[in-house]
Amino acid sequence: MPLDRAVLGKMASEQMEALEESYGDDENVQIGAVMTFVEVLTPVGEDEEGNVQLRSDIRVRHNIGDPYRRVGLLQQAAHDILGGSGG
Repeated sequence: MPLDRAVLGKMASEQMEALEESYGDDENVQIGAVMTFVEVLTPVGEDEEGNVQLRSDIRVRHNIGDPYRRVGLLQQAAHDILGGSGG
C-alpha cells in the first residue's frame, strides 16, 4: 500500500495558512526552525480476538543544527501542548 501524502501535505498547508494569518503582514518576520514528526503505523499481526496489532515508528526531520536548540524547541512544544496553547 503506498503512503498517503495527503495527510502530511494537509498539515503543512494548514500550518502555513495559520502562520500567514498571524504574521503575513509583517515584512520583518521569517521562518526559522522547522521540525516535523510523522508516526508510521505498520501491521505486525493479530491478537487472540482478531484485532490488528500495529507497530509505531516515529520519523523526524528538521533544519536545526544545534542539538541543544532542538531539545529546547521540543520542550517548549511540550509545554505549549500540556498548557493548552499548542494548536
